[in-house]
Amino acid sequence: MLGFGVIEAGTPATLVECGVVRTPATQALQLRLAAIHEGVTELIARHRPDAIAVEGVFYGKNVRSAIVLSHARGVILLAAAQAGIPTHEYSPAQVKKSVVGRGAALKNQVGYAVMQLLRLRAAPKPADAADAVAIALTHLLVGPGRNRIAPWRARG
Repeated sequence: MLGFGVIEAGTPATLVECGVVRTPATQALQLRLAAIHEGVTELIARHRPDAIAVEGVFYGKNVRSAIVLSHARGVILLAAAQAGIPTHEYSPAQVKKSVVGRGAALKNQVGYAVMQLLRLRAAPKPADAADAVAIALTHLLVGPGRNRIAPWRARG
């Protein structure tokens, strides 16, 4: 599952769209990556973002998940390069610190912070979409700001 979100800069920033690109876990990896590429390419064509922000690779206890995540990130970076869109990378701790105020924040705290910062009635669902929107907000807060940011957070 790949979380995505598109926000537009402003006071406050505006959520344009968020959600997930789903791929069947039982499907072969190359088919899942092709579906992710297709989904990201379609989102880029529809929203024409000025920049793409992605979650940096981190190593957890599950090496296989980290490798699959790296493949998905590669597909996202490829789609961005094909469209000529600059990419920016933020670590999970940097995202949490910029939107919540501390790098060890919990998932529900990130969702709540996204809801407050964008003045939404509820946090984006599922959590992967909220995380992707948090990555975009991080880019607006600490990166070279743009008008429309499309972040993606890939999950193995």
